[in-house]
Formats: sequence, C-alpha cells, structure tokens
Amino acid sequence: MTSVDSDFLIERLAPDRTLAEPVYKQMARRMRALLASGAVPQGQSLPAERILAERLNISRTTVRRFFEELRQSNELVTGGRSGAVIARPPTLYPALGKLKGFTSEMRECGVEPSTRLLERAVVQDRTIASMINAPSTTRFLKLVRLRLGDGAPMSRETAWYNLSLAPDLEVWNVEGSAYHHIQHVCGVRLMDADQSIEAVLSSPVECEAFGLDKPLPCLLFKRRTRTISGQIVEYAEGVFRGDTYIYHLKLT
Repeated sequence: MTSVDSDFLIERLAPDRTLAEPVYKQMARRMRALLASGAVPQGQSLPAERILAERLNISRTTVRRFFEELRQSNELVTGGRSGAVIARPPTLYPALGKLKGFTSEMRECGVEPSTRLLERAVVQDRTIASMINAPSTTRFLKLVRLRLGDGAPMSRETAWYNLSLAPDLEVWNVEGSAYHHIQHVCGVRLMDADQSIEAVLSSPVECEAFGLDKPLPCLLFKRRTRTISGQIVEYAEGVFRGDTYIYHLKLT
C-alpha cells in the first residue's frame, strides 16, 4: 500500500477561508477532483488525521468530517495500519451464460454484495407493459437500487417486477436476491432471460451515484426475465462501471 505525497496533497487541499463553503466540504470536493483526474490513484493511503490537521492548520474535528464525507460516498475506507485509504472498486471477472442476479454474481466473484435502495414504488407504466407484452393496466414493483461490491458502488439499476405474476413481491423488504424471493417465496419458477450489453457513458445521475466528477465508460445491461410459462416477470436496466467489469467468453 503506497501513500499519497503529503506535500502534494496539502497544497491541493489547503482551504480557501474566503469561501462560505465549509472547509471539510471544500476538501472533499477537491479530493474528488484529484481522484477524477487520476492525480491521486485509488488504493492510496492518506496522511494521518493529526498530520493533515497540523499541516493545514485546521482542527482534527474538521479532518474527521472530511474523512466522513468521503466515507459516506464510499470513496474512503478505513482499515488496519494503512489508516484512511482511497477506496478501490474490485475488478470482477463474472461468467456470462447463466441466469443470476447481482447478489449471486458478486458472491461468485468473492465480493460482498450490498444494496442502497434509492426508490421503491408500485406503479403502472404503459411503456414497460408494452415492452413485456403485458396489459397496460399491469402493476409493477419498481425498484431503483445502487448496488455495491465490498462497499464500492458498482452499478445503478432500475427494475420493474410484474406483480400480476408475483404479487407477494409487493410486500418484499428488498433484502437479498430478488430471484431467490421470486422463486422461493412467491413460488414462481424462472426459466431464462434475454440480456443485451451496450457501451455507454455514465449519465449525470450515474456520475453522482458512483461519486464521479466526469462521465466514465460504462456497460448498460437490459434484461427480460421469463417464468417457466414464458411470461416476463422482470424487466431491468442497469449501468455498470466499465472500470470494474471484465467479461470472458469461451467460444467453441
């Protein structure tokens, strides 16, 4: 584990005391700019709290708030002797060709999955209904979720679940795997899914979710999941960080 050059960092994090913006927020904003530009690589350890406070002539409380600001957006982790470390999203090598959700995929890659629920609503959506050949009055459970691996944001996903096929999803607490809940709680057997992958740039909403200051190449997944009877129970779109996913296919 290497450390960021203290002199370099102090020069760029030094607060502008003429600004109304709180010092810890100034520091967080500047650190994000350094990360986005590559000037401070991910995986680097930061100077100790005491050193930052002394060199910047600020209180240790302000440094703690700066660290906490970055922790809350999963841009900083704390562990062991390395102290505060700029979070490095894991690199994943998932296998394609098997119907599985984010939770299962992360665990197969040896990464601990977690989810931050951004939106949950029961809706009627004529566009989605048309896409899955369902009546326009179909009710869906719509979920917008930020999916994380080892605490780092990996994807932002929007999914619509057909409540006419799996009505018990309406009271699901959105914990664990949706596929597991559909099959083992709702009693709906899944058959397969059609999935496409496109190259895109992250949108402003996705940049905010991933803690980015500028767009990043991403992978856009679109998936239609069918039950054993051939009806579509899920339509999902997810944008995955392009710097973390490497897909390998075996061609025969």
